[in-house]
Amino acid sequence: MTAFILVSGTFTGGYVWEETAARLRAAGAEVYAPTLTGLGEHREAAGPGTDLETHIADVLAVIDRVAGDRDLVLVGHAYGIHPVLGAADRRAGRVSRIVYVDAGMPMDGLPALASVPDQALREELAKLAEQGGGAATGTLPAPADAVAWQRWGSTAGVSGRALERLTRLAAPQPLGTLLQPLRLTGAVAAVPTSAVLCSGNGGGIELLQSMVNMGHSALQALVDPQVSFFELPTGHWPMLSCPGELADALLAAAAGEGHRLTPADELPSYLRPFPLAVPEVPRERKGHVDLYVPETTGAGPLPAVLFVHGGPVPADARPTPRDWPVFAGYARLAAGRGVVGAVLDHRLHAVSDYPLAEADVAAAVEVVRADPRVDADRVALWFFSGGGPLAAPWLGARPAWLRCLAATYPVLAPLPNWGLGEGRFRPVEALPDAGDLPIVLTRVGLEMAEIAATVEEFLAAAEDCGADVEVVDVPHGHHGFETRLPDDEARAAVDRAMGSVLAHLRA
Repeated sequence: MTAFILVSGTFTGGYVWEETAARLRAAGAEVYAPTLTGLGEHREAAGPGTDLETHIADVLAVIDRVAGDRDLVLVGHAYGIHPVLGAADRRAGRVSRIVYVDAGMPMDGLPALASVPDQALREELAKLAEQGGGAATGTLPAPADAVAWQRWGSTAGVSGRALERLTRLAAPQPLGTLLQPLRLTGAVAAVPTSAVLCSGNGGGIELLQSMVNMGHSALQALVDPQVSFFELPTGHWPMLSCPGELADALLAAAAGEGHRLTPADELPSYLRPFPLAVPEVPRERKGHVDLYVPETTGAGPLPAVLFVHGGPVPADARPTPRDWPVFAGYARLAAGRGVVGAVLDHRLHAVSDYPLAEADVAAAVEVVRADPRVDADRVALWFFSGGGPLAAPWLGARPAWLRCLAATYPVLAPLPNWGLGEGRFRPVEALPDAGDLPIVLTRVGLEMAEIAATVEEFLAAAEDCGADVEVVDVPHGHHGFETRLPDDEARAAVDRAMGSVLAHLRA
């Protein structure tokens, strides 16, 4: 017999699991969906001392009541994974598996606050914690309508009726539950885990694998054979949007099934050779910017292209992106065709770092334009992958010297679980202000679904506002196609995109 303990996230109670629980029981499992202290029907039980330890005790009480010779599977949705991990750490010998449902990766010593998706809200709560000496009493008001729920995750797939019920039954979240650090002894590390990723709220399995390949140290534990993954094409509340599919995933997880991630290759794809032959133009290093200048500059100042890498890239990644063959290759290719190529390193190490990266790009632009060999009135910016949101400020306030903007397999709207809110890093929203700025967009046919959706949204917006967008399609290309599968299609796409950008610079 398998017994599931289902723990819900902020503002909600056991009622959100009703349909999923019914499917699990129909499959022969026992199901327990406790409502944590201060939430749901227990909202009146909240007091000044209600914190994460209170919720861990709630889960421990269920474990102690139902554990026996059953296979006990603990499931935590979003915030719910924090009390689940705290309880499992103290009853590791009784727990068969832990399942994360669209949840972060809590760590010992960090509060649930660190996993709150909305960055502005996280900063507000952090100030409350500082004022209270690391703790806080009181409650965080529950979302008042469907729009407010978006601060906590995508509501894609949830019906209007279900959202109305979610809002009606929501209870204020005791602040102590979000601000008290999680304390783990390490015993929970021995418990097998699974995760249900909701691609409509951000990353799916392919995106997670790409981050592992990038060398993010915190993710390397995910390649353990005891860790498995499932993906659902829905938003942050799969128990409301696709309860049957979620139940199937939980049953498969309990049986030890699921996708396994693979360790990063010794030579990651981004360190493989550039697909086109390029001249050995020497690199000139100026701070965090590398310049590749054509040998012959007698014709006067030359146009320039600044290549902006994506991310997030781990802060300790070596070599850094400006030394990756793909970006050095693009810059040398530009130099070989008579313009100055430039590459920078910027500080996009986490999704919260876009403001830092924005400042780095602006500083790099000034370095490039100040070089006497560069025509400061003819510059193009070329963004890649997760660097796409950095294009928004330039689209929204186009300077006269910006003659072309290019984007290759870009993210063109922040993913929902990035928590960037309505800030300045939304190219889709900035596009109507770009005027007649030429845009060259390289689109790969085998793009990750969550990223492809942002590209299609951008192209729809371009059609609506009449933006000048040229699409270079790579039908069989993956994200990072240049070095991942450098075939004739890839080479032709790079050649065409470069030709278009340079034509706009020389017009």
